[in-house]
Formats: sequence, structure tokens, C-alpha cells
Amino acid sequence: MSKAEGGAVRAPNAHMLLWAGFLAILAAGVGFSIRSGIVADLKREFGFSDTQFGNINGAGLTGFCFGIIIGGIVVDKIGYRALVIAAFVMHVLSAVVTFAAAGQESEMAYQFLYWGSFIFAVANGTLEAVANPLVATLFPDRRTHYLNILHASWPAGLVLGGMVGWYLGGTLEWKYQLMLFLVPTVLYGVLFIGQRFPKSEAAEAGVPYADMFKDVGLLGGAVVCVLLALFLGGIAGTLLPLLGSLSPSLEISDQWIGRISTGIGFGIGGLILIGLGILTRFSIGSVLLFVLFITHALVGAVELGTDGWIQGITGNLLTEGQGKLLFVYTSAIMFGLRFCAHFIETKLGLSPVALLFVCAVLACVGLNLASMIESFGMALLALGVYALGKTFFWPTMLAVASDRFPRSGAVAISIMGGIGMLSAGMLGSPGLGYLKDKYSSEELQAKAPVAYEQYQNESENTFLWVFHARGLDAKKMEAELNKLKDELKTAENLTDEQVAARVPELMEKLSEDNRAARAASIKGDRQTLRMDAVIPGTMAVIYLLLMLYFKSVGGYRKLEVEGDEHRPAADPAGGVTGEM
Repeated sequence: MSKAEGGAVRAPNAHMLLWAGFLAILAAGVGFSIRSGIVADLKREFGFSDTQFGNINGAGLTGFCFGIIIGGIVVDKIGYRALVIAAFVMHVLSAVVTFAAAGQESEMAYQFLYWGSFIFAVANGTLEAVANPLVATLFPDRRTHYLNILHASWPAGLVLGGMVGWYLGGTLEWKYQLMLFLVPTVLYGVLFIGQRFPKSEAAEAGVPYADMFKDVGLLGGAVVCVLLALFLGGIAGTLLPLLGSLSPSLEISDQWIGRISTGIGFGIGGLILIGLGILTRFSIGSVLLFVLFITHALVGAVELGTDGWIQGITGNLLTEGQGKLLFVYTSAIMFGLRFCAHFIETKLGLSPVALLFVCAVLACVGLNLASMIESFGMALLALGVYALGKTFFWPTMLAVASDRFPRSGAVAISIMGGIGMLSAGMLGSPGLGYLKDKYSSEELQAKAPVAYEQYQNESENTFLWVFHARGLDAKKMEAELNKLKDELKTAENLTDEQVAARVPELMEKLSEDNRAARAASIKGDRQTLRMDAVIPGTMAVIYLLLMLYFKSVGGYRKLEVEGDEHRPAADPAGGVTGEM
């Protein structure tokens, strides 16, 4: 082990591997940000509902779990290099599949965009299966600090992707914008070439493979298996109608599609849980790790689920351009603060769990403030508070799991990352899309039923097979404004930029029904943000309870592994912490 400024490191090329991982997650952030920024373009071109786009955005998160969980399980068997190569290939493939959506009819475009997002997410998850345990292993004395630096690349990617939409959104087609994430993809591939990789702490200590799963056990396995069941059931629900299109004799009613797909999803999830039980000799697992898994599911829903929608929501509350600027603003705050985790720990004296508690309170307050946005200045305040809150969630949760469960090697933090992304993809992003559809349509139906009949989406959207909503069709809503833009441009021989500057003037000329639909959409955004704020509020309660638990056992301590046993890390204050 060699020394570097800031504590012990486990390899001489530790910082090179850190920055290679940084670029890998940067590529994921750039791609995610651009996908979030082109929501208006896709809705205008293909007429997608908010739920449909939520599903596309969700696929850009759910696939992550397969990459990170499978990668985390096999990384010590096949090596980091093989996973990096696999991720690189999938990143390129995702761009090809997504690009194929251009010029297609709405339904076919939806399929290309959905699966392009899914492959992109699998690549991202595979890279995090490399980067997270790698950094946790390389910097054992300052995991919270270096994992936050590693994940500062995510908001950096969001900033770069947001700036792409900001500067090129009006001049470069969405498909070309989306291809730009391949630039950091090539860079991380180059940096990883030829590097030597260390083994995880557990693998180095000779912990048997099956024992790495014992802390996860049936409790932790149940969390990930339920989310996998929801995802696999959703996949089955999209494939079963295709059987009916092949032959009339195979046609299945919507009611039976829901039942069969649910059965398939939970059947596969149950088999995976049984397999985990056999592997661990039916170990119950750690209650603490189970609580961390549940909490990280909430982290994924509120952080990444909201990130996928916040630009579109604030753009609707204010203007599309201001929405892009605010997205860059919040991401820039996150980027800067993630380099300050060590300062907060040492100078302010906050343990990782106390830091998470403060963040949850701030995120709850920020989202509630965001629901009341009336001006750009208020938006800066509200989203600034929200950004302060969400900054440390993801990397600090990984650091806590790595500190407390070193015997699990890459397994626990990889499963945790998979749970967060599955939740964001299955619950967060689609759930916010469903709420937006629900609240907007209910508002318009109550205030202007004639307008609702005109602007409602043709198909009903479903969330988790139980909740149904018929949202508003953005393509129909934009048609009248686009007609006025074209008339103005022709009549006065204006450029697109000049027409855009006069949109407020054109909005006054819209029909009463169109204005009612837009007002209902804004009301839906506000209600959606208020409901979103419940998630970090719940997290704050959980973190407070965890703080009380650690206080009762002598304080938060980092554990180490020797052979196959946990032991407390050396600490001048003394104290040994057990697990619930």
C-alpha cells in the first residue's frame, strides 16, 4: 500500500483509475442530461404523452440495475477490464438504436427510444460496477470524500449535457445532440486501457464468494427482487400484445395481459430470491443493510427520477430556455459541493448519516418551494435549496454501505446502486409522469371539460398496472402556437430567433381552450412537485432513526474485514458498532 495526500491508497495508479471512472460516469451524465433536455422535441415530433416519455426516461435508468448488479457479482471473477470493454460496446450500440428512431411513426419511434435508453443504462450500470467498488477499495480511509468526487462527474455531465441543449437545441436536431455523449465515452475507454486493477477488500482477504452475499440475505434480496419483478412484469406487458398481432388466436385481453405479466415478473423475482437463499444458506441478512436498501430506493426515486423531469417542469412553469438554465444551475451546485464532503465531515463534524439527514430536510424544503415558483428569481432560490439537498445522497449512501459491510466486497454497493436506478426507472420517473398526467387532466376536466375532450391523449396510460390516467397531448397543444409562429414568420419575414422572442405576444392570441389546457398543465406540475417532496421527507425520518441507532451503539464507525470476520477500524475514540 502506498501513501498519497489525503490518506492511504491501495495502488500506485489510484488517481488515474479515479479519473478514468470519473469520465465513465461523466459519459452517463451527459447522455442522461441530453435525453432529459430533448423531451420537448420528442413530444412535439412524435406526440408522446408524459407517461410515455416517463417510460422512455425510466428505461434509461432501469437497465442500469442489470449492468451494476450482474457486474458487481462477476467483477472479481472476470476482472474490471472485461466490464469496461462491454460497457464501451453497449454505449456505442445505444447510440445506433436511438438514432434509428428518427423518421419513424410514433409507436415504432417509442420502441427504438425505449430500448436505446435501456441499453445506454446497462452500459452505465456496468461502468459503476467497476467504478464504485474500485474507488471504495483504492481509498479505504476516505471513502465518503472520494466517492463524492467520483460522483461529481454525474452533475458535471448534467451541466455539459444541459449546455448542449442550451446552445445547440435550436440549431442541432435531437439525434445529433444525443450522439455527443460518445465523446467522453471514447475518453474513458482510452484512460482505462492498460491500467492494473486491485482486488476488493473482501476478495483480497479471501472471503468466500457465497459469504459476500450473507449480509444482503433474504431481506436485502427481497428489496431488489420486488423491483426486478415490477420491471420484468412491465417488459412482459409490452411483449404479450405483440403475440396478438402475430395471430388472432393468440390475442390476449388487456385484463389478462396485466395478470400474466404480473405473474411472470413476480415468478422470476421469486426464483431469484430462492437462488439467493440457497447461495447464502437462507441467511436473513442485516436489518441495517435492508434499511439502507429501502432508503436508497427512495434516493433513486427523488434524485434521478426528479432529474429526469425537473427541466421539463420548470420549463413549463417559466420558459423552456429558463428550464434548461435552471437544470445547469442545480447540476453546477452539485458538482462543486461534491468536492467538499471531507471538509463537511472533518470541519463541521457531521457523520455520513447526519449529513444525509440534513440533505433530506433540504431536499424536502426545496421541492416544496419549487412547487410555488412564479419567477426566475424564486426558481433560483427553490432549486438551489433542492440542489444542496440532493448533492450528497447517492455517493454517501454507497460510502455508508461500504464502511459498514466490507465483507460484501462489491456486492452490497452494486446491489444498492441497482436498487436506486431500478426505483428511479420503475417508480420515480414513470411515477412523476403519471402524477403529471393525472393532475393535469383532472384539473382541465374540472375547469374546462370541452377543452379536455379536445386535448386529452388518445390512449390511457398505466402506472404499476393499477393506476390509470389519460394525460394531455402536447402535440395537439403546440399545434395552435406553431401555426401562429409560422404565420408571424411569413408575414414579417422573421428568423426563428425573432419569432421565439415574440412567443409571449403570441400566447395572448391562443384560444381560450388552449390557454386552459396550458394552465392545467402548469397546475399539474405544481402538484407533482409537492407529492415528490414527500419522498425526501420520509428519508429524513429514516436517517434520524439511523442516527439514534448509531448513537445507542457508540457512534458511527468504519468496519474492516479480516479473513471472513468484521472488526472495527482503528479509531482513537474507541467503540465497536454492531449491526441491527
